Amino acid sequence: MPTSSARNDHLLDYTAYVDREEELERLRNQVKARKALLVFGPSGVGKSRLLQAFVAQQPLALYVPQLRSPSELLHTLLEALNLADKRIKIPANVNALSSRSLKGVVHRALDTKPFVMVLDHLEGPSRVVTAVIKDLHYFGRTPLIFASRSPHMEDIGTLQPLCALKSERVEVKNWPHNIALEFAQQEAERTNLEATNIGSFLPSIVQWCDGNPGAILDMIRMAHMPRYQVADQIKAHILYVDYRMGRRT
Repeated sequence: MPTSSARNDHLLDYTAYVDREEELERLRNQVKARKALLVFGPSGVGKSRLLQAFVAQQPLALYVPQLRSPSELLHTLLEALNLADKRIKIPANVNALSSRSLKGVVHRALDTKPFVMVLDHLEGPSRVVTAVIKDLHYFGRTPLIFASRSPHMEDIGTLQPLCALKSERVEVKNWPHNIALEFAQQEAERTNLEATNIGSFLPSIVQWCDGNPGAILDMIRMAHMPRYQVADQIKAHILYVDYRMGRRT
């Protein structure tokens, strides 16, 4: 599912080997209700790609790849607003504006159309950052979608109460074995990975990583390294041990 227009060229290419339509529909419905939604799941499962696929389908979705401060959040939102609607101009003195003034500019722009904020790669936002996000969400009733990468959700900090209910959360799960294996086979073919034991290697890595797409990509990338190849075979178990130990370079 490639991006739909030039405005999304900065996003990762979303090549779906599995139908995430159910998750995407949840995101679309939450946006219609003008509410907040939390996307969560294990590392490598594809949360960012799901968010990016949603953004590619929604002309009024404002994607924030990461944020560390109110200023970074507001500047990124303003740039995204300008990309979504050229009639929304970035003030000439934008770099000289205080966060409070900049929030006012962004807030007024959000009121012009039914935009949605999509926040990725949160790193335990401070109370100040959270307050800005809540203001933009509540006052403008701008829907908010964000992701957690931690099982205990400490990375979303004080945003957590926004999605306290189960209905306000979407879990992105690892793929079933058959779909994960198809994904591994297509990725091996795409990257020209060849070995006499490729037929046993791919099912093994799918089983070892429990169908996690990010882990499959990492192990296929590692399989191309000379250290894991001998006599036209992939040293699967050594590769897996190194993967678990974090030796991926």
